[in-house]
Amino acid sequence: MADRTPPLTVEELRALVASGEIDTVVLAFPDMQGRLQGKRFAAPFFLDEVLDHGTEGCNYLLAVDTEMNTVDGYEMSSWDRGYGDFAMHPDLTTLRRLPWNDATAMVTADLAWADGTPVAAAPRQILRRQLERLAELGLTAHVGTELEFIVFRDSYEQAWDAHYRGLTPANQYNIDYSVLGTGRIEPLLRRIRNEMAGAGLTVESAKGECNPGQHEIAFKYDEALVTCDQHAVYKTGAKEIAAQEGYSLTFMAKYDEREGNSCHIHLSLQNADGENVMAGDDEHHMSATMRHFLAGQLAALRDFSLLYAPNINSYKRFQPGSFAPTAVAWGHDNRTCSLRVVGHGRSTRFENRLPGGDVNPHLAVAGLVAAGLYGIEQRLELPPPCTGNAYTAEYAHVPTTLREAAELWETSEIAKAAFGAEVVAHYRNMARVELDAFDAAVTDWELRRSFERH
Repeated sequence: MADRTPPLTVEELRALVASGEIDTVVLAFPDMQGRLQGKRFAAPFFLDEVLDHGTEGCNYLLAVDTEMNTVDGYEMSSWDRGYGDFAMHPDLTTLRRLPWNDATAMVTADLAWADGTPVAAAPRQILRRQLERLAELGLTAHVGTELEFIVFRDSYEQAWDAHYRGLTPANQYNIDYSVLGTGRIEPLLRRIRNEMAGAGLTVESAKGECNPGQHEIAFKYDEALVTCDQHAVYKTGAKEIAAQEGYSLTFMAKYDEREGNSCHIHLSLQNADGENVMAGDDEHHMSATMRHFLAGQLAALRDFSLLYAPNINSYKRFQPGSFAPTAVAWGHDNRTCSLRVVGHGRSTRFENRLPGGDVNPHLAVAGLVAAGLYGIEQRLELPPPCTGNAYTAEYAHVPTTLREAAELWETSEIAKAAFGAEVVAHYRNMARVELDAFDAAVTDWELRRSFERH
């Protein structure tokens, strides 16, 4: 990653602490589910102790389920291993203020073992490793994530008590691109936009989406690790701001039977001179690098679906005619395909449309980079684009369940070569844990259909 000025420098932090404007510093890292986990420190203690030496956290934080239950099957963390600590080291390029929390700053952590070895299964480290491989070719990845969410006029506590049923969406009808529709909750959207800017994110726009209460706030394209770190900050911050305003919002991939929450990911490549190396002068206006990189996406898409769609609910988005993809296909500005090529010249890039709002961005972008590198290394040829409706054409189908995706991931030679056996096993176990929990659950659907009539 190129040298860059962080949103907040250490010198600025020291001055703000001395003046009393900052009294708390959050040190956090993205976990397997993409959530921020960590500690809040008294700011003077952070400056005196944590800044240079880091802190510790229980290593079970990368070996629990969504409910924070300890589960078996993880090599790195278990009762047999005593659930020890790993070290949390501040990455000072990520230091920022959190305007939605009074007098608070935050910094993202990298994880390491006691001997200084990076924790291989940590999402941020998984992405770093793929970006290092890309850097060996003199390339950097620039990424944008388009994250949708649904807003409700119920608080999170009210939603919990109602078992997340019968909630009141912030809008009653489809408000895709509607200025009137976004205006209905502009105070909330405006606060999220402005306070994200105060945290160092560059906001582009907000727009309505199709499902009642559904919205999207977009941020400026940036280097891959920066975008993913900011994505995690935004996702946490948007929930916290919504809660402060008496709302709730969800990023889950498929809240109901209508349109799901997507997180389309755009990626382009630059060389050391900052030039986009994807643009070219062939019939598709692509370079050979882009053709190989995109062909790698197609080759690895099914194998890497676990990284793009990590939950059981994720796969309910993939319905024909829903703007969520079902076909392993690419096309120019074709929203029926999994991979959509857009832009021209320096803006040439591709969009992966598989991820939903529940995606862990660090893992998904690591998958995109690893797939592209596979295409470059194997000099894969790109098939012709889809020019029609990919939903009805004869293409391979994206996985339809988490179980299918996990099996593809576990047996993938591409995944093992790119990420290593430890990472493959770790995230296969994450899927197993979720599948076991779901298989043991009795759902509302089963009760409605079976209580009286079976």
